Amino acid sequence: MPSEPRASGRPAFRDTCPLGICDGSGFILDEETNLAHDCGCRASRIAHLRAAQLEGRIPKRYRGVSFERAPVPSLPEPVVAEVRSYAHDISKRIEEGRGLWLVGDVGTGKTTLAMIISKAALEAGHSVAIYSLPRLLNLIRDEVGQESGVVELLDRLAGVDLLHIDDLGAQHTTPWRLEQLYSIVDARYQAARPIVATTNLMPDELIRQMSAAAGHGEEGPPGAEAASQVGRRIVSRLIEMCGDPLRLFGEDMRMAFQPRSPSTAVS
Repeated sequence: MPSEPRASGRPAFRDTCPLGICDGSGFILDEETNLAHDCGCRASRIAHLRAAQLEGRIPKRYRGVSFERAPVPSLPEPVVAEVRSYAHDISKRIEEGRGLWLVGDVGTGKTTLAMIISKAALEAGHSVAIYSLPRLLNLIRDEVGQESGVVELLDRLAGVDLLHIDDLGAQHTTPWRLEQLYSIVDARYQAARPIVATTNLMPDELIRQMSAAAGHGEEGPPGAEAASQVGRRIVSRLIEMCGDPLRLFGEDMRMAFQPRSPSTAVS
């Protein structure tokens, strides 16, 4: 999934100053001294430029997703209504730092609904990063050993308006991966920035799955209790940020339905 720069959902930084102070450049010129100093909007500009380096494109299979197209009309109405409300108020939800997570069996429409939210955020001009968790953790691992690589990547993940994580809990858990996931979630939590996540595990199951990291130490297992505590911290933050999971359980729609176009993909 190639990268594509996206503008933030806030006022167009390249053209105007959201504070109404500078000329849109991020600098203020002192005419008496002929010296420039940073405008208050510059930090936000830098954060959004970093966020633009993340993957912010809807995958080809999901570009046609909408509430009117399959499989959404056949999904549970209470869940669809909640997602519709979130997408309708996308800018408000992002400003509030309120996320959303969907939990259910394989092929029940979780990813489709999550992609509708990410699509709404992009259309509203917000910066969005979309990753499956295994791919995101592999990306972090690729940065290990590079000067400031992991720190800069985590900073970008903390700064993007909306972070979409697919397949939470699908990765083979190790202590290192667990710590990286905690770093990502905690950075978003501290910055009051939302996460939209999908998983096939309920909160208690997710904690147990994360606790299995005790037996797979890449740098030495932290112990079952330590891994369990990290898992609990991750899930606790997700619940506070996203509320209770929206449940989508049932039969795998892929087994009975073969999509004819990218707009009808399910997950």
